[in-house]
Amino acid sequence: LRALSASLLFTQCGAVSQDIMYLTLPLYHISASLLGISGCIELGATCVLKKKFSASQFWNDCRKYDVTMFLYIGELCRYLCNQPSKEEDRVHKVRIALGNGIRPAVWKEFLMRFGPIKIFEFYGSTEGNLVFLNYTNKIGAVGRAGIFSKFLHSFELLKYDVWKQEIMVDENGRFCISFVWPSGKPGLLVVQVTQDTPFSGYAGNNEASEKKLLRNVFVKGDVYFNTGDLLVMDEGGFLYFTDRVGDTFRWKGENVATVEVAEIISMMDFVQEVNVYGVSITNYEGRTGMAAIVLKPDQPFDGERLYKHVVDFLPSYAQPRFVRI
Repeated sequence: LRALSASLLFTQCGAVSQDIMYLTLPLYHISASLLGISGCIELGATCVLKKKFSASQFWNDCRKYDVTMFLYIGELCRYLCNQPSKEEDRVHKVRIALGNGIRPAVWKEFLMRFGPIKIFEFYGSTEGNLVFLNYTNKIGAVGRAGIFSKFLHSFELLKYDVWKQEIMVDENGRFCISFVWPSGKPGLLVVQVTQDTPFSGYAGNNEASEKKLLRNVFVKGDVYFNTGDLLVMDEGGFLYFTDRVGDTFRWKGENVATVEVAEIISMMDFVQEVNVYGVSITNYEGRTGMAAIVLKPDQPFDGERLYKHVVDFLPSYAQPRFVRI
């Protein structure tokens, strides 16, 4: 049932049998196998299967095979944006891109450079019991919580103490506290486990399966699946991925989202990749920011420009104190 549901995702994005999909992801990845291969079979569409992703050959292949849609994960779109600009960047037939993990800054740059491609960002996991799809192409969002989605899937954003790494409870220490939407603050996404939204668990590992479940959350006897992800909802009901639990750290009494800091640093033209995390310092409470940077080939590190950039775009508590090349 999960496989059949996944194979319909491209159909929901407006794909038809005449489309040609370019698939560069490894086939052991659920996106490639179920969304991609199964999606093509379900549509009756053509699949151009690339043995290995190549940023330099990507658009040449799209032009060669008249590609109209492709799958992405993580930093694939950033790798494409990092390639040298060419006059023919917009010369292609691609109209749909489906995947997850594209960051807002990359999303904007990608559209400006390669044209009005409809990007369908989705949120989900192999073991999860909920999927969001950003069908409106709103930049940065992973989906939208409308009336029907709330009716079909009972999910909540719980108040989460990042420093203690635990869900906050009410004054009686019994029930979890849910944000009143929209709060503008990140909350831990949990999804109620029901007959319609079951949690199948991890094969042969009941202990690990039980750790993902929260019991007696709002009323006695209820069960929720803990996604381990922090999301934010805006006034329009759009949901935005903030961070994984554990990827956020606390400094000077403030919570720092590593993804947000990484997005700002990655705007620098000499940065190819960046990973941000918190490090402990003797005699200081909490953790301060460390940015591990991979420089673009033949590009020197410019510390003064980076310093000015993070000061301009980030609050003082979120500015990394250390940079590792």
